[in-house]
Amino acid sequence: MLRQGLDVYRPLVDDMGIDAIIRKRDGTFLEVQIKARSNDTGPENAAGFAGIKCEQSGNYWFVFYASQIGERGTMWLMTAEEFREHATQNKSGKYVGKWSLWLSGARANKETGKREAYPKKQFEKFICNNFERLLTETEQPI
Repeated sequence: MLRQGLDVYRPLVDDMGIDAIIRKRDGTFLEVQIKARSNDTGPENAAGFAGIKCEQSGNYWFVFYASQIGERGTMWLMTAEEFREHATQNKSGKYVGKWSLWLSGARANKETGKREAYPKKQFEKFICNNFERLLTETEQPI
């Protein structure tokens, strides 16, 4: 974010699910939750994000990153509303009320036979190579 020239602030404590606060060009602010998956996960979980709390709306965004999808990883940007529209919410159990979203699937590589992660087609519209969407989209209603 800093390399791309964003005006980023980090909260001292992450107890509200906010990893970064971004000041937009118009002076308004966005609250951002960052979720990342490393190469240590299996291909089935390359872009699987579970146990997420999401009560915020309006100017709340998610940045999802999966390092093992694509040459340099893959990033998805979603508003809180978009996230809730596509995620599933736990209805019972230990994590009732928390949300889960699988942005990728896994399939066998025809040449090697090894299972590899791929981005799911229905989420391709959220894939971004930079953070410009955070700066250009109008604020969502609360």
